[in-house]
Amino acid sequence: MSSAETSPGGVAARGLTFNEPLIFEQGGEGRAAFVPPAADVPALDLAATYGGLLRSDGLPGFPQVSAIEVVRHFTRLSQWNFSVDSGFYPLGSCTMKLNPKINEAAAALPGFAGAHPLSRDEQAQGTLQLLSELADYLCAISGMAKVSLQPAAGAHGELVGMLMIRAALTRAGNPRRTVLLPASAHGTNSASSALCGYEVIELPCGPRGYLEAAEVARRMSEEVAALMITNPNTLGLFEAEIAAICDLVHERGGFVYCDGANLNALMGLVRPGDTGVDVLHFNLHKTFSTPHGGGGPGAGPVGVSARLADYLPTPLVERVGERYALRYDVPHSIGRVRAFFGNVGVLLRAYAYIRAMGGSGLAQASADAVLNANYVRARLRGAYALPYDRPCLHECVFTDARQAPHGVTTLDIAKRLMDYGYHPPTVYFPLIVKAALMIEPTETETVETLDGFIDAMLRIARECAEQPQLLHEAPHLTRLSRLDETAAARRPQIRWLPST
Repeated sequence: MSSAETSPGGVAARGLTFNEPLIFEQGGEGRAAFVPPAADVPALDLAATYGGLLRSDGLPGFPQVSAIEVVRHFTRLSQWNFSVDSGFYPLGSCTMKLNPKINEAAAALPGFAGAHPLSRDEQAQGTLQLLSELADYLCAISGMAKVSLQPAAGAHGELVGMLMIRAALTRAGNPRRTVLLPASAHGTNSASSALCGYEVIELPCGPRGYLEAAEVARRMSEEVAALMITNPNTLGLFEAEIAAICDLVHERGGFVYCDGANLNALMGLVRPGDTGVDVLHFNLHKTFSTPHGGGGPGAGPVGVSARLADYLPTPLVERVGERYALRYDVPHSIGRVRAFFGNVGVLLRAYAYIRAMGGSGLAQASADAVLNANYVRARLRGAYALPYDRPCLHECVFTDARQAPHGVTTLDIAKRLMDYGYHPPTVYFPLIVKAALMIEPTETETVETLDGFIDAMLRIARECAEQPQLLHEAPHLTRLSRLDETAAARRPQIRWLPST
């Protein structure tokens, strides 16, 4: 198939993309990227100093490359990446929005970046003050009574929350046996429950896409420790009966855990604590400005209601008079869950973001995120099936139901989108929707960017009917096309340093 037939005329390009070998396969004997000046101190006898720890064969296979080879190698590798800085990243459930670069500079300030984690309280007053104020800000945003900044990620925050719930119930005399989970909850909720010794009971969502209080009333008992709910849920819909649900769970002595991964739709508009939630984790690396993806870095602070404040991990950062200190005397704490102060670099970025935005700015960001998602939903609803055809919050979920009769799948659509220069949305999640296409535009994308993405999706919808084979073979314009993802996961080909 010719490039003329496959090129969509979008922002992608075929030329000047390079294949790049491993750095160990480049260079030649004696090449160096940097030659240090001659030493002006006596030479150290390494063999005498390090003895058997010193390798006699040097560094076998270590690359010997020139400066230009090093620069080109890592520049080319960087060009293979896709990031928010290079294009639209519509991954549903991920909130891949702009990360202000000024926050990177703030996190790199020497007084913070160079702080030793074992510093005494009196030596770390600036850092402790920032962490204390950040915890207060998160309480104000969420409506929770107290916050721990220790957890390192969202799933870690879930685990911490469930550990606190189990500790509170155990102290009351019965840890209970089960946890209720809506079908629209995040997948890690079930793992967090199981790790705390609970059996998971899945609850179906109602026809409107949210959990109904009547279903909770039917399944709630004195053996249920907690309900874990995601709000907005993974369909991008607000849990409209959340207050009534919290009341039902509390009447039977249980707790309500809210997964805060989708807080980007609520901050400044709705405080989960006001709806009756007992535990909430924050994905600071999603909602509050840290570049994320590829496994980190992250931070998942946990906020709790007054009922669980005595079970928070230690230490807590608190103000004592005019000074700040780490507090360890939390009566029934579950103990430390993270080394030192947590992922402070991420916490710093979140603090800078909140201070820059202010309350009105956070509310505007949420409103814009909801507006953008509904704009995408409204423009694509005639071309792709909407399992829940109603206004959404920060993300919208389509399916391939209208394309399937032509033999085209969700995966085909996602792969073809690459030819137009756009990163695919989240696919096949949430599991509650068959063959889902989950799109979250966030508040930081312009209408021109959204129009370009939507136009590409509309053209792909036409291609599904007119040229389905084009989609089966997509992507056409990337360095590599369809890969055997199963084989890559089960039989990875790993090349090691060449032996000498």
